[in-house]
Amino acid sequence: MDKKKLLGNLFLLLTALIWGMAFVAQRAGMDYVGPLTFGAVRFWLAAAALYPISLLMDRHTRDNGTAQPVAERNSERKSLIRAGFICGTVLFFAAALQQIGLVYTTAGKAGFITSLYIIIVPLFGIFLKQRPGYQAWIGVALATIGLYLLTFTEALTIAAGDLIMLIGAVFWATHVLFIGHFAPNTNAVKLSMVQFIVCASYSTIAMFLFEKPTLEAILAGAIPILYAGVLSGGVAYTFQIMGQRHTTPTVASLLLSMEAVFGAIFGFLILHEIMSGRELTGCILMFIAIVISQLPRRR
Repeated sequence: MDKKKLLGNLFLLLTALIWGMAFVAQRAGMDYVGPLTFGAVRFWLAAAALYPISLLMDRHTRDNGTAQPVAERNSERKSLIRAGFICGTVLFFAAALQQIGLVYTTAGKAGFITSLYIIIVPLFGIFLKQRPGYQAWIGVALATIGLYLLTFTEALTIAAGDLIMLIGAVFWATHVLFIGHFAPNTNAVKLSMVQFIVCASYSTIAMFLFEKPTLEAILAGAIPILYAGVLSGGVAYTFQIMGQRHTTPTVASLLLSMEAVFGAIFGFLILHEIMSGRELTGCILMFIAIVISQLPRRR
């Protein structure tokens, strides 16, 4: 393996580690503020973290003399705003459901249930006239068994938090599909920044409608909020871009899926969350399902 590919893989693994730790930060943040308040502040911080990166990219473009004509630039800006609005709207529902679900479930379980979006995406492809490979169906079967062991009790009931997380995973899958549609024709960093602004705007409105935020509470939860906003939003996203430049999408997906494993590890080490043998078996099956679903298809 050449040095660039190795460095890219390390960036992606670090991204997964930061995202896995973010589940713990999001869970800890609920001790200070409501889920909508956490999301609002988090995504404003994430947008702010990406803003200087966006400025540096614009400056680099000007310095290289590759600036676009005004008409072309205006057309690109309109496309960016449209894409950011759509992606940000879906992101709001995905993130809000995830944050609300964390009030009622553990960080470790949340990581694995959220990661189901990796398997849901190829299933959605059926409606886009794409045929998932046999790996996807094996992944679905294993993930279903794993999800059952992880979330359902012996009385065949599912906890409210786990169900909310599962619905959120559907929105995460939808978000991935929209990103995949818009990303090839838009600047990745700017698209992320705009969608963060849209998501933060929705979250702010919802925050004032359904919660009673106070500056004291936000400051008290500053550490987990800053982590989720700046590190998980701005820094990790930048690492993801840097990493995916030098590796294949399949390897990238497998490395990023490690966020679920890191979420469970940090949940145990920091929040002292302990899973039963049944739940651990479910996690293992779900992780195997994620890996199998991302294996390359034979022609």
